[in-house]
Amino acid sequence: MPALPAGRHFAVAWHLPDDFGGMTSALLHRSRAFARLGGVHVDVLTFDARPDYPELEARLRARGELSDGVGLVNLYDWLRAHPLPGGRRFDAVRTPVAPLARHEGVVAARDGIPMSRTVYGDDGSVRQRDHYRLDGSLLLSDCRDAPDGRSVVLCDPDGRPVRGWRRMRSLYAAWLDRLAGDDPAYLVVDSTVSARNLLDYRRAGSTVVHVLHNSHLADPADPHGPLRPRRREVLENLDAFDAVVVLTERQRQELAERVGPAPRLAVLPNSRELPIPGPLRRDRRSAIVLASLTGRKKVQRGIRAIGRSPGARLDVYGTGDRREFLGDVAALQPDGSVVFHGHRPEARERLASASVLLLTSRFEGSPLVLVEAMGAGCLPIAVDIRYGPRDVIRHGVDGWLVPPNDQAALNRAVRIAMDTPTWRLALMRVAARRSAARYRDEVIVRRWARLLRSVSPAG
Repeated sequence: MPALPAGRHFAVAWHLPDDFGGMTSALLHRSRAFARLGGVHVDVLTFDARPDYPELEARLRARGELSDGVGLVNLYDWLRAHPLPGGRRFDAVRTPVAPLARHEGVVAARDGIPMSRTVYGDDGSVRQRDHYRLDGSLLLSDCRDAPDGRSVVLCDPDGRPVRGWRRMRSLYAAWLDRLAGDDPAYLVVDSTVSARNLLDYRRAGSTVVHVLHNSHLADPADPHGPLRPRRREVLENLDAFDAVVVLTERQRQELAERVGPAPRLAVLPNSRELPIPGPLRRDRRSAIVLASLTGRKKVQRGIRAIGRSPGARLDVYGTGDRREFLGDVAALQPDGSVVFHGHRPEARERLASASVLLLTSRFEGSPLVLVEAMGAGCLPIAVDIRYGPRDVIRHGVDGWLVPPNDQAALNRAVRIAMDTPTWRLALMRVAARRSAARYRDEVIVRRWARLLRSVSPAG
Protein backbone atom coordinates (compact mmCIF):
# COMPACT_ATOMS: atom_id res chain seq x y z
CA MET A 1 0.00 0.00 0.00
CA PRO A 2 1.25 3.57 -0.60
CA ALA A 3 3.07 5.07 2.37
CA LEU A 4 1.89 8.28 3.94
CA PRO A 5 3.92 11.32 2.83
CA ALA A 6 7.21 11.83 4.63
CA GLY A 7 7.38 14.52 7.29
CA ARG A 8 6.12 15.22 10.79
CA HIS A 9 2.63 13.84 11.46
CA PHE A 10 0.46 15.21 14.24
CA ALA A 11 -2.99 14.26 15.52
CA VAL A 12 -4.32 17.41 17.16
CA ALA A 13 -6.64 16.93 20.11
CA TRP A 14 -7.40 19.50 22.78
CA HIS A 15 -7.18 17.14 25.72
CA LEU A 16 -7.46 13.45 26.57
CA PRO A 17 -10.03 12.94 29.34
CA ASP A 18 -10.04 9.75 31.38
CA ASP A 19 -13.46 8.73 30.08
CA PHE A 20 -12.89 9.70 26.46
CA GLY A 21 -15.45 8.72 23.87
CA GLY A 22 -15.73 8.08 20.17
CA MET A 23 -13.78 11.02 18.78
CA THR A 24 -10.69 10.44 20.90
CA SER A 25 -10.91 6.70 20.36
CA ALA A 26 -11.02 7.26 16.60
CA LEU A 27 -8.08 9.70 16.78
CA LEU A 28 -5.93 7.23 18.69
CA HIS A 29 -6.89 4.33 16.44
CA ARG A 30 -6.11 6.32 13.30
CA SER A 31 -2.73 7.31 14.75
CA ARG A 32 -1.87 3.68 15.47
CA ALA A 33 -2.94 2.70 11.95
CA PHE A 34 -0.82 5.49 10.44
CA ALA A 35 2.21 4.24 12.36
CA ARG A 36 1.60 0.55 11.69
CA LEU A 37 0.61 0.76 8.03
CA GLY A 38 1.67 4.18 6.81
CA GLY A 39 5.31 4.10 7.85
CA VAL A 40 5.27 7.33 9.88
CA HIS A 41 5.58 8.40 13.51
CA VAL A 42 2.53 10.26 14.85
CA ASP A 43 2.54 12.62 17.81
CA VAL A 44 -0.79 13.24 19.52
CA LEU A 45 -0.80 16.89 20.63
CA THR A 46 -2.75 18.25 23.60
CA PHE A 47 -3.08 21.85 24.75
CA ASP A 48 -4.72 21.60 28.17
CA ALA A 49 -3.06 22.01 31.55
CA ARG A 50 -3.81 18.52 32.88
CA PRO A 51 -1.01 17.86 35.40
CA ASP A 52 -0.69 14.07 35.10
CA TYR A 53 0.07 13.41 31.44
CA PRO A 54 3.05 11.11 32.19
CA GLU A 55 0.79 8.84 34.24
CA LEU A 56 -1.97 9.05 31.63
CA GLU A 57 0.45 8.09 28.87
CA ALA A 58 1.60 5.06 30.86
CA ARG A 59 -2.01 3.92 31.31
CA LEU A 60 -2.81 4.40 27.62
CA ARG A 61 0.23 2.36 26.61
CA ALA A 62 -0.67 -0.39 29.03
CA ARG A 63 -4.15 -0.58 27.47
CA GLY A 64 -2.79 -0.48 23.92
CA GLU A 65 -4.36 2.92 23.13
CA LEU A 66 -0.84 4.20 22.42
CA SER A 67 1.59 1.97 20.54
CA ASP A 68 5.06 2.03 19.04
CA GLY A 69 5.25 4.87 16.59
CA VAL A 70 2.70 7.01 18.46
CA GLY A 71 3.74 9.64 21.00
CA LEU A 72 1.80 11.93 23.34
CA VAL A 73 3.05 15.52 23.57
CA ASN A 74 1.46 18.14 25.81
CA LEU A 75 2.13 21.84 25.27
CA TYR A 76 3.04 22.64 28.88
CA ASP A 77 5.11 19.52 29.51
CA TRP A 78 7.03 20.26 26.30
CA LEU A 79 7.63 23.89 27.34
CA ARG A 80 8.96 22.71 30.70
CA ALA A 81 11.75 20.86 28.89
CA HIS A 82 12.40 22.95 25.75
CA PRO A 83 13.06 26.59 24.85
CA LEU A 84 10.59 28.17 22.45
CA PRO A 85 12.01 30.70 20.00
CA GLY A 86 9.68 33.01 18.11
CA GLY A 87 6.85 35.29 19.16
CA ARG A 88 7.20 38.92 20.16
CA ARG A 89 10.07 39.96 22.32
CA PHE A 90 8.91 40.61 25.84
CA ASP A 91 9.69 44.32 25.66
CA ALA A 92 6.86 44.60 23.08
CA VAL A 93 4.35 43.45 25.69
CA ARG A 94 3.26 46.39 27.79
CA THR A 95 1.74 44.47 30.71
CA PRO A 96 4.31 43.58 33.38
CA VAL A 97 4.38 40.05 34.72
CA ALA A 98 2.63 39.78 38.08
CA PRO A 99 2.96 36.12 39.14
CA LEU A 100 0.38 34.71 41.49
CA ALA A 101 1.47 34.36 45.10
CA ARG A 102 1.91 30.88 46.55
CA HIS A 103 -1.27 31.22 48.59
CA GLU A 104 -3.41 32.28 45.61
CA GLY A 105 -5.52 30.26 43.24
CA VAL A 106 -6.61 26.69 42.70
CA VAL A 107 -3.58 24.44 42.41
CA ALA A 108 -3.15 21.53 39.99
CA ALA A 109 -0.26 19.37 41.18
CA ARG A 110 1.85 16.41 40.08
CA ASP A 111 3.27 14.28 42.89
CA GLY A 112 2.64 17.17 45.26
CA ILE A 113 4.46 19.69 43.03
CA PRO A 114 2.29 22.59 41.76
CA MET A 115 2.02 22.56 37.97
CA SER A 116 -0.37 25.50 37.74
CA ARG A 117 -2.37 27.99 39.79
CA THR A 118 -5.67 29.44 38.59
CA VAL A 119 -7.60 32.44 39.86
CA TYR A 120 -11.27 32.64 38.89
CA GLY A 121 -13.59 35.63 38.70
CA ASP A 122 -16.94 35.89 40.45
CA ASP A 123 -18.61 34.61 37.27
CA GLY A 124 -16.43 31.48 37.18
CA SER A 125 -14.25 32.66 34.31
CA VAL A 126 -10.46 32.32 34.48
CA ARG A 127 -8.77 35.61 35.35
CA GLN A 128 -5.19 34.37 35.49
CA ARG A 129 -3.40 31.06 35.22
CA ASP A 130 0.29 30.57 35.95
CA HIS A 131 2.20 27.45 34.92
CA TYR A 132 5.37 26.19 36.61
CA ARG A 133 8.36 23.98 35.94
CA LEU A 134 9.12 21.01 38.15
CA ASP A 135 11.64 23.10 40.10
CA GLY A 136 8.95 25.65 40.95
CA SER A 137 10.11 28.40 38.58
CA LEU A 138 7.47 30.33 36.64
CA LEU A 139 7.03 28.93 33.12
CA LEU A 140 4.11 30.87 31.67
CA SER A 141 1.73 33.51 32.98
CA ASP A 142 -1.60 33.98 31.23
CA CYS A 143 -3.31 37.11 32.53
CA ARG A 144 -6.73 37.52 30.94
CA ASP A 145 -7.89 40.75 32.59
CA ALA A 146 -4.80 42.91 32.17
CA PRO A 147 -5.52 46.65 31.69
CA ASP A 148 -4.38 46.60 28.07
CA GLY A 149 -5.81 43.21 27.14
CA ARG A 150 -4.69 39.64 27.47
CA SER A 151 -1.04 39.07 28.26
CA VAL A 152 0.63 35.69 27.71
CA VAL A 153 4.24 35.73 28.93
CA LEU A 154 6.82 32.94 28.67
CA CYS A 155 9.65 32.89 31.18
CA ASP A 156 13.11 31.30 31.13
CA PRO A 157 14.26 28.77 33.78
CA ASP A 158 15.24 31.67 36.03
CA GLY A 159 11.70 33.03 35.88
CA ARG A 160 12.62 36.02 33.69
CA PRO A 161 10.17 37.07 30.93
CA VAL A 162 11.55 36.28 27.47
CA ARG A 163 8.59 36.12 25.07
CA GLY A 164 5.07 37.49 25.03
CA TRP A 165 1.86 37.25 23.05
CA ARG A 166 -1.56 38.90 23.08
CA ARG A 167 -3.46 35.65 22.58
CA MET A 168 -2.92 31.96 23.14
CA ARG A 169 -3.35 31.20 19.44
CA SER A 170 -0.05 32.91 18.79
CA LEU A 171 1.68 30.74 21.39
CA TYR A 172 0.13 27.62 19.85
CA ALA A 173 1.36 28.65 16.40
CA ALA A 174 4.89 29.23 17.68
CA TRP A 175 4.85 25.80 19.31
CA LEU A 176 3.63 24.03 16.19
CA ASP A 177 6.29 25.80 14.11
CA ARG A 178 8.95 24.61 16.54
CA LEU A 179 7.68 21.02 16.54
CA ALA A 180 7.73 20.83 12.75
CA GLY A 181 11.14 22.45 12.36
CA ASP A 182 12.28 22.39 8.75
CA ASP A 183 10.24 19.30 7.82
CA PRO A 184 6.90 19.11 6.02
CA ALA A 185 4.16 18.81 8.62
CA TYR A 186 0.75 17.17 8.45
CA LEU A 187 -1.74 18.16 11.14
CA VAL A 188 -5.00 16.23 11.40
CA VAL A 189 -7.17 18.31 13.72
CA ASP A 190 -9.95 16.34 15.40
CA SER A 191 -11.01 18.69 18.19
CA THR A 192 -13.40 21.56 17.45
CA VAL A 193 -11.62 23.70 20.08
CA SER A 194 -8.26 23.08 18.43
CA ALA A 195 -9.76 23.75 14.99
CA ARG A 196 -10.91 27.19 16.18
CA ASN A 197 -7.45 27.96 17.48
CA LEU A 198 -5.82 26.95 14.19
CA LEU A 199 -8.12 28.84 11.84
CA ASP A 200 -5.44 31.38 11.04
CA TYR A 201 -2.42 29.09 11.40
CA ARG A 202 -0.17 29.39 8.39
CA ARG A 203 3.27 27.87 7.90
CA ALA A 204 5.04 27.08 4.66
CA GLY A 205 5.25 23.32 4.37
CA SER A 206 2.36 22.56 6.74
CA THR A 207 -0.85 20.82 5.70
CA VAL A 208 -3.83 21.22 8.06
CA VAL A 209 -6.83 18.90 7.77
CA HIS A 210 -9.86 19.18 10.04
CA VAL A 211 -11.97 16.08 10.76
CA LEU A 212 -15.60 16.76 11.65
CA HIS A 213 -16.64 13.83 13.82
CA ASN A 214 -20.24 14.78 14.57
CA SER A 215 -23.20 16.51 13.06
CA HIS A 216 -22.84 20.14 12.01
CA LEU A 217 -26.54 20.73 12.80
CA ALA A 218 -27.98 22.17 16.01
CA ASP A 219 -30.97 19.86 15.46
CA PRO A 220 -29.83 16.72 13.63
CA ALA A 221 -33.40 16.11 12.46
CA ASP A 222 -33.51 19.45 10.62
CA PRO A 223 -30.93 19.66 7.79
CA HIS A 224 -32.00 23.25 7.06
CA GLY A 225 -31.86 24.44 10.65
CA PRO A 226 -29.09 26.43 12.36
CA LEU A 227 -25.53 25.21 12.68
CA ARG A 228 -24.30 23.91 16.02
CA PRO A 229 -23.18 27.01 17.94
CA ARG A 230 -19.88 25.52 19.12
CA ARG A 231 -18.93 24.67 15.54
CA ARG A 232 -20.21 27.76 13.74
CA GLU A 233 -16.93 29.68 13.64
CA VAL A 234 -15.14 26.69 12.11
CA LEU A 235 -17.96 25.74 9.74
CA GLU A 236 -18.14 29.27 8.35
CA ASN A 237 -14.38 29.25 7.66
CA LEU A 238 -13.74 25.82 6.17
CA ASP A 239 -11.51 27.33 3.50
CA ALA A 240 -8.99 28.06 6.27
CA PHE A 241 -8.01 24.37 6.10
CA ASP A 242 -6.24 22.53 3.33
CA ALA A 243 -8.98 19.89 3.54
CA VAL A 244 -12.02 19.13 5.67
CA VAL A 245 -12.99 15.51 6.26
CA VAL A 246 -16.45 14.27 7.12
CA LEU A 247 -17.31 10.67 7.80
CA THR A 248 -20.23 10.12 5.43
CA GLU A 249 -21.27 11.14 1.92
CA ARG A 250 -24.67 12.32 3.12
CA GLN A 251 -23.04 14.79 5.51
CA ARG A 252 -20.66 16.02 2.81
CA GLN A 253 -23.59 16.83 0.54
CA GLU A 254 -25.65 18.55 3.23
CA LEU A 255 -22.68 20.50 4.59
CA ALA A 256 -21.76 21.72 1.09
CA GLU A 257 -25.35 22.90 0.62
CA ARG A 258 -25.19 24.88 3.87
CA VAL A 259 -21.78 26.54 3.76
CA GLY A 260 -20.91 26.35 0.08
CA PRO A 261 -18.60 23.92 -1.67
CA ALA A 262 -15.39 23.94 0.35
CA PRO A 263 -12.40 23.51 -1.96
CA ARG A 264 -11.46 20.15 -0.49
CA LEU A 265 -14.38 18.59 1.36
CA ALA A 266 -13.60 14.88 1.52
CA VAL A 267 -15.32 11.77 2.85
CA LEU A 268 -13.11 9.48 4.92
CA PRO A 269 -14.83 7.20 7.44
CA ASN A 270 -13.12 6.08 10.60
CA SER A 271 -11.40 2.74 10.26
CA ARG A 272 -11.30 -0.36 12.40
CA GLU A 273 -9.01 -3.31 12.79
CA LEU A 274 -11.80 -5.81 12.36
CA PRO A 275 -12.23 -8.48 15.05
CA ILE A 276 -11.98 -12.19 14.47
CA PRO A 277 -15.56 -13.05 13.47
CA GLY A 278 -17.70 -15.11 15.77
CA PRO A 279 -19.70 -18.15 14.70
CA LEU A 280 -22.40 -17.81 12.07
CA ARG A 281 -24.83 -19.72 14.31
CA ARG A 282 -25.51 -18.13 17.69
CA ASP A 283 -28.42 -17.50 20.03
CA ARG A 284 -30.68 -15.36 17.87
CA ARG A 285 -32.54 -13.94 20.88
CA SER A 286 -29.42 -12.29 22.34
CA ALA A 287 -28.98 -8.55 21.83
CA ILE A 288 -26.35 -6.07 23.00
CA VAL A 289 -25.95 -2.33 23.52
CA LEU A 290 -22.49 -0.73 23.71
CA ALA A 291 -23.05 2.95 24.52
CA SER A 292 -22.64 5.68 27.06
CA LEU A 293 -25.84 5.86 29.08
CA THR A 294 -26.67 9.47 28.24
CA GLY A 295 -29.76 11.15 26.89
CA ARG A 296 -28.39 11.35 23.35
CA LYS A 297 -28.09 7.57 23.09
CA LYS A 298 -31.81 6.91 23.81
CA VAL A 299 -31.06 3.44 25.17
CA GLN A 300 -34.57 3.25 26.64
CA ARG A 301 -35.93 2.70 23.13
CA GLY A 302 -33.95 -0.49 22.77
CA ILE A 303 -34.93 -1.67 26.25
CA ARG A 304 -38.63 -1.21 25.45
CA ALA A 305 -38.27 -3.01 22.12
CA ILE A 306 -36.63 -6.00 23.81
CA GLY A 307 -39.46 -6.11 26.34
CA ARG A 308 -41.97 -6.50 23.52
CA SER A 309 -40.19 -9.49 21.94
CA PRO A 310 -40.89 -12.60 24.04
CA GLY A 311 -37.76 -14.44 25.09
CA ALA A 312 -35.36 -11.71 23.97
CA ARG A 313 -32.44 -10.73 26.21
CA LEU A 314 -30.44 -7.52 26.19
CA ASP A 315 -26.96 -6.95 27.67
CA VAL A 316 -26.19 -3.26 28.20
CA TYR A 317 -22.55 -2.18 28.50
CA GLY A 318 -21.77 1.40 29.48
CA THR A 319 -22.13 4.04 32.17
CA GLY A 320 -23.64 7.49 32.29
CA ASP A 321 -26.00 9.89 34.00
CA ARG A 322 -29.13 8.07 32.71
CA ARG A 323 -28.30 4.77 34.38
CA GLU A 324 -30.93 5.11 37.14
CA PHE A 325 -33.65 6.13 34.69
CA LEU A 326 -32.80 3.22 32.39
CA GLY A 327 -32.94 0.88 35.34
CA ASP A 328 -36.49 2.05 36.01
CA VAL A 329 -37.41 1.42 32.35
CA ALA A 330 -35.85 -2.06 32.51
CA ALA A 331 -37.83 -2.86 35.66
CA LEU A 332 -41.04 -2.59 33.63
CA GLN A 333 -39.88 -5.29 31.20
CA PRO A 334 -40.08 -9.08 31.74
CA ASP A 335 -37.77 -10.32 34.50
CA GLY A 336 -34.24 -11.03 33.35
CA SER A 337 -34.70 -9.57 29.87
CA VAL A 338 -32.27 -6.66 30.50
CA VAL A 339 -28.93 -6.87 32.31
CA PHE A 340 -26.68 -3.87 32.98
CA HIS A 341 -22.96 -4.64 33.10
CA GLY A 342 -21.50 -1.15 33.52
CA HIS A 343 -18.22 -0.29 31.83
CA ARG A 344 -16.22 -3.39 30.89
CA PRO A 345 -12.96 -3.19 28.89
CA GLU A 346 -13.80 -6.53 27.29
CA ALA A 347 -17.35 -5.52 26.30
CA ARG A 348 -16.61 -5.49 22.57
CA GLU A 349 -15.61 -9.14 22.72
CA ARG A 350 -19.30 -9.88 23.33
CA LEU A 351 -20.06 -8.86 19.76
CA ALA A 352 -18.74 -12.27 18.71
CA SER A 353 -21.55 -14.04 20.57
CA ALA A 354 -24.53 -11.64 20.49
CA SER A 355 -26.94 -11.97 17.59
CA VAL A 356 -27.85 -8.29 17.17
CA LEU A 357 -26.58 -4.87 18.21
CA LEU A 358 -29.04 -2.07 18.99
CA LEU A 359 -28.11 1.53 18.12
CA THR A 360 -30.87 3.97 19.06
CA SER A 361 -29.03 7.32 19.26
CA ARG A 362 -30.61 10.67 18.45
CA PHE A 363 -27.56 11.58 16.36
CA GLU A 364 -24.03 10.35 15.65
CA GLY A 365 -21.08 11.19 13.42
CA SER A 366 -20.41 7.72 12.08
CA PRO A 367 -20.77 5.16 14.85
CA LEU A 368 -17.74 2.90 14.89
CA VAL A 369 -19.61 0.29 16.88
CA LEU A 370 -21.67 -0.55 13.77
CA VAL A 371 -18.56 -1.53 11.83
CA GLU A 372 -17.15 -3.44 14.78
CA ALA A 373 -20.39 -5.34 15.24
CA MET A 374 -20.75 -6.19 11.55
CA GLY A 375 -17.13 -7.30 11.36
CA ALA A 376 -17.81 -9.71 14.21
CA GLY A 377 -20.97 -11.00 12.52
CA CYS A 378 -23.32 -9.26 14.97
CA LEU A 379 -26.21 -7.77 12.98
CA PRO A 380 -27.10 -4.12 13.66
CA ILE A 381 -30.58 -2.73 14.23
CA ALA A 382 -30.07 1.02 13.95
CA VAL A 383 -32.21 4.13 13.90
CA ASP A 384 -31.76 5.84 10.52
CA ILE A 385 -30.29 9.04 11.95
CA ARG A 386 -27.93 11.63 10.55
CA TYR A 387 -25.23 10.45 10.06
CA GLY A 388 -23.79 6.95 9.67
CA PRO A 389 -26.17 4.00 9.73
CA ARG A 390 -27.49 4.39 6.17
CA ASP A 391 -23.90 4.58 4.87
CA VAL A 392 -23.01 1.27 6.50
CA ILE A 393 -26.17 -0.86 6.60
CA ARG A 394 -28.14 -2.33 3.68
CA HIS A 395 -31.58 -2.84 5.13
CA GLY A 396 -32.59 -6.48 5.22
CA VAL A 397 -29.25 -7.60 3.76
CA ASP A 398 -26.70 -7.05 6.55
CA GLY A 399 -28.83 -5.36 9.20
CA TRP A 400 -31.99 -3.30 9.70
CA LEU A 401 -32.73 0.43 9.56
CA VAL A 402 -35.58 1.95 11.57
CA PRO A 403 -37.17 5.40 11.03
CA PRO A 404 -36.33 7.98 13.72
CA ASN A 405 -38.76 8.44 16.60
CA ASP A 406 -40.76 5.34 15.65
CA GLN A 407 -40.87 3.01 18.64
CA ALA A 408 -43.34 0.68 16.94
CA ALA A 409 -41.00 0.23 13.97
CA LEU A 410 -38.09 -0.51 16.32
CA ASN A 411 -40.24 -3.08 18.15
CA ARG A 412 -41.04 -4.76 14.82
CA ALA A 413 -37.40 -4.80 13.74
CA VAL A 414 -36.35 -6.52 16.98
CA ARG A 415 -39.12 -9.12 16.61
CA ILE A 416 -38.09 -9.75 12.99
CA ALA A 417 -34.47 -10.26 14.03
CA MET A 418 -35.50 -12.65 16.80
CA ASP A 419 -37.82 -14.65 14.52
CA THR A 420 -35.70 -14.82 11.37
CA PRO A 421 -34.56 -18.40 10.65
CA THR A 422 -31.03 -19.20 11.75
CA TRP A 423 -29.90 -20.06 8.20
CA ARG A 424 -31.08 -16.66 6.98
CA LEU A 425 -29.29 -14.86 9.80
CA ALA A 426 -26.11 -16.76 8.91
CA LEU A 427 -26.26 -15.38 5.35
CA MET A 428 -26.79 -11.88 6.71
CA ARG A 429 -23.76 -12.26 9.00
CA VAL A 430 -21.57 -13.12 5.99
CA ALA A 431 -22.91 -10.04 4.19
CA ALA A 432 -22.25 -7.90 7.28
CA ARG A 433 -18.61 -8.98 7.39
CA ARG A 434 -18.19 -8.08 3.73
CA SER A 435 -19.70 -4.65 4.32
CA ALA A 436 -17.42 -4.03 7.30
CA ALA A 437 -14.36 -4.87 5.19
CA ARG A 438 -14.78 -1.48 3.47
CA TYR A 439 -13.66 0.12 6.73
CA ARG A 440 -10.52 -1.95 7.34
CA ASP A 441 -7.46 0.01 8.42
CA GLU A 442 -5.60 -0.86 5.23
CA VAL A 443 -8.37 0.58 3.06
CA ILE A 444 -8.79 3.84 4.98
CA VAL A 445 -5.06 4.51 5.51
CA ARG A 446 -4.59 4.15 1.74
CA ARG A 447 -7.27 6.79 1.21
CA TRP A 448 -5.65 9.08 3.79
CA ALA A 449 -2.33 8.76 1.97
CA ARG A 450 -3.94 9.86 -1.29
CA LEU A 451 -5.72 12.79 0.36
CA LEU A 452 -2.65 14.12 2.17
CA ARG A 453 -0.52 13.89 -0.95
CA SER A 454 -3.16 15.66 -3.02
CA VAL A 455 -3.53 18.66 -0.69
CA SER A 456 0.03 19.11 0.59
CA PRO A 457 2.24 21.86 -0.86
CA ALA A 458 4.74 19.20 -1.96
CA GLY A 459 1.99 17.39 -3.87
